[in-house]
Amino acid sequence: MGRRSPAAHFWFASGPSLGYVRPTVLRPVPIALLLLLAFSWVVSEVEAAGAFRHVDEEGVTHITDTPNDPRFRRISGFSGTASGWLKLPQAVAGSPAFSQEIRETAERHGVNPALVEAVIRVESAFNPWAVSPKGARGLMQLMPRTAYALGVRDSFNPRQNIEGGVRHLRYLLDRYPGNVPLALAAYNAGEGAVDYYRGIPPYAETRQYVQKVMERSGSAQPAVKAEPIQLIYRWEDADGTLTFSNVPPTTRVKDGR
Repeated sequence: MGRRSPAAHFWFASGPSLGYVRPTVLRPVPIALLLLLAFSWVVSEVEAAGAFRHVDEEGVTHITDTPNDPRFRRISGFSGTASGWLKLPQAVAGSPAFSQEIRETAERHGVNPALVEAVIRVESAFNPWAVSPKGARGLMQLMPRTAYALGVRDSFNPRQNIEGGVRHLRYLLDRYPGNVPLALAAYNAGEGAVDYYRGIPPYAETRQYVQKVMERSGSAQPAVKAEPIQLIYRWEDADGTLTFSNVPPTTRVKDGR
């Protein structure tokens, strides 16, 4: 026997327990995203235990770890979306999340919300729990030291992360007035790298990043609404002291994420 999920055409067969027990910490997130993440967790656990999938004549997908029909096929280690058999609803897959927080925070700091949305889409694909290989966290991928300097206590809190990320982006837009690509390059590779090369660093990742964000934000729209202010420089000493000045530093060290 088994049970069919009322929210989608999936039927989970009963079988031996997979033996996974995990503590769960819940955060306030949109219901659609929570359901999607919960389903993805179930599928990933089933895949890890060695599971099988079969689509019947009615289009219903059956998933089990104890196949009793030769039509079942083993599920690969890839996700359902990557391998093509799981299709996300358009409202979940394509619509920007946290739109209200993005708009309110961006307008408060005088930054185009479309630019902020594009940065989040490229940085984390709107995943508030994203962590990069270098340790950047959350929607706008803040490094722990940057988050600390911006007063962000929980980088996985969407509102705090957006607030810190937009403030940092606003600072960079003022740091390189009138040059949005340089500000984006600094967001990705660090101000030290931009200053060292006096332009967008010759890193393939950074150049692709700038291009993607510019395309997604709409290059015809102004990225900054407020008037540019005096150029500000920021650098970190060997002892960890963070310094802000209108005088450029005498030494330039690359500071990539």
